[in-house]
Formats: sequence, structure tokens, C-alpha cells
Amino acid sequence: MFGRGGPVQWLAVFLGNPGPKYNGTRHNAGFLAADALAKETGAAATRLRFRALTGRLELEDGTGVLIMKPQTYMNESGQAVGQAARFYKIPPQRVLVVSDDINLPCGKLRIRERGSAGGHNGLKSVIAHLGTDDFPRIRIGVGAPPQGGAEQIDWVLGVPRNADWDDFSGACGRAAKAVQDYILLGPARAMDRYNRSS
Repeated sequence: MFGRGGPVQWLAVFLGNPGPKYNGTRHNAGFLAADALAKETGAAATRLRFRALTGRLELEDGTGVLIMKPQTYMNESGQAVGQAARFYKIPPQRVLVVSDDINLPCGKLRIRERGSAGGHNGLKSVIAHLGTDDFPRIRIGVGAPPQGGAEQIDWVLGVPRNADWDDFSGACGRAAKAVQDYILLGPARAMDRYNRSS
């Protein structure tokens, strides 16, 4: 539910590129997950702070979560994250980042407690601004371009079609639930639930 009581204890960061030309693209999986979270909980990211659209989510146990959709381009996403983490004094282990991943099949989710950027420019920027890769992330699979097909940049900036769209949008919806479960249930139970089932 949406609430304003209590301190912010977590950041939930949803990566994407701002602007209508990027709506629905694979690279905007994070933004789509944030939109799914807003539809489910009412916690929409509409207030511009820290170079991001932000919203407030209060979980059922009272935990306060700042929802963030950085409004810089993807490769500068970490600016917003670093500013908010410093302001609220949030340690990296409570900065949960949701992003696309071409190394996962379309529609799959993977939760990790830490790790490298894996070539993702948004994650590279977050690592640079937090000064560590020791933060949790939820990766939404968008698949790789077909062999001999689109270049990687064209692929991630493209919109999935037909069955791929169904798998992609479904994964974004599950990622919204995974954010809540990671914070409420802890990493082990969340990974068991989503890494195996998706």
C-alpha cells in the first residue's frame, strides 16, 4: 500500500531510459516493473527528486521503501541512486535494483544478492556511484538478438512482439512482486521462489 509514515529503509530502483520513444522497450524492463508495482500497490513514482521520479511504498510490515525511476539516461542511472542512498543513509545491501538482462531468456527472472554489471551500463553506473557491487538486483530476461539479427543496442531498444511481449510483460509483473518479497521474506526465500519458478 502507499503510505507516508516511518523512515525510508530501502531503495527500490527501476532502471530504464526516460521519454516516450523508449516506452515498452526491452531496456525499459525496470520502468515496466515499476509501473506494475504502482498498479498493484498504488505506489506510483511521480515526484521528481534525486534526478529520478520517486514514490513511497509502505509494505505490510511497515517497512518504508523509496521507489525510484532515474530520469537520466541509462548509463548515468547511478547518479540518482547515489544521491538518494546518501540522503537516506541507506547501505548498498538495501538498494534493490531492477534491470533488463540479455543473458537470460525472455520472461525469466533472476535474483542475486550482489554481482558484476554483466555489461549492463545502468548497473555499471550504480556500481560506480555506490562504490561497490555488493547490492541486490532483480534481472528481467529479454533474450539475446537472434544470430545474424539485430545488433545488441538495436535489440534492447526494440519492443518485443507477440508471444515475446507476453513473456516480457509477465516477467515485469513478477519482478514487481519479487521486489516486495525480497524485502519482506529475505533473499534466500525470494531467490527460491523466483529463480526456480521463472
